[in-house]
Amino acid sequence: MTPNNHCALIGKSLVSLLLLALSTTADALPKENRVPGGIALIELPSSDSAPQVNFGNYRVTVIKHEQKWLALVGIPLATTPGTQQLKLTINNQPSELSFMVNDKQYRTEQLTITNERQVNPNEEDMKRIEAESARTESALSRYIDSLIPDLKLSMPIQGKPSDTFGFRRTFNGEARSPHTGMDIAAPTGTPIHAPADGIVTEAGNFFFNGNTLFIDHGSGLATMYCHLSRTDVKVGQIVKRGEVIGLVGATGRVTGPHLHFGVSLNRAMVDPSLFLDQK
Repeated sequence: MTPNNHCALIGKSLVSLLLLALSTTADALPKENRVPGGIALIELPSSDSAPQVNFGNYRVTVIKHEQKWLALVGIPLATTPGTQQLKLTINNQPSELSFMVNDKQYRTEQLTITNERQVNPNEEDMKRIEAESARTESALSRYIDSLIPDLKLSMPIQGKPSDTFGFRRTFNGEARSPHTGMDIAAPTGTPIHAPADGIVTEAGNFFFNGNTLFIDHGSGLATMYCHLSRTDVKVGQIVKRGEVIGLVGATGRVTGPHLHFGVSLNRAMVDPSLFLDQK
């Protein structure tokens, strides 16, 4: 399917999803943790309409909570601790609002990968990786302000979640980017369930991530699912909380079967546990 057809399909699906989203509320909030990889909940100045807020190059989720406007700011793992600035537009007037990010030291994890190309890709691999990075950026950086996200996510699978989010990873002795999701151990074939309502915006087989899905939940909140053995949904498809979207696998760069579950907020990969209702 061509990108234009993808867009048309997503556009048609959004009409149906919008009807569902308009009747929802954002009473349940994620947990706040003002560290790199965490979330800041920031009360905004009063305004008749929702202020537009940006952090860095990306738009921030803004909700009405207890009669006040609240910004839900995803803090990238690469953020330097200290004072940070939000850019606000209220009634067409620009302003700034400061908030503090605290330091957090993440551990280092040593992993051994048998496929050397998964550690040091060749030239052809790099071309593929660059193209896939652009697709990932597109899926995670969109902002659909007509959709109101559910801010409490369900666990996507029955399994044992790790606490490896943010770990500085070393593959075969070589340092690589930090781990930007939650790994949940489960056997191959374990059903994966949508953690909230949304729309599938990207799917495919990726060099590092294996079979991968992306779901947009609205207003800058998106989730990703990696290393699947099978995908059961298509781009443009509306999914409901609890619906099976695929099966756990061991595709891509892995040491065994598991689900890599990622949560993106204003394009910052944040700790999924802050959003999860683990009851």
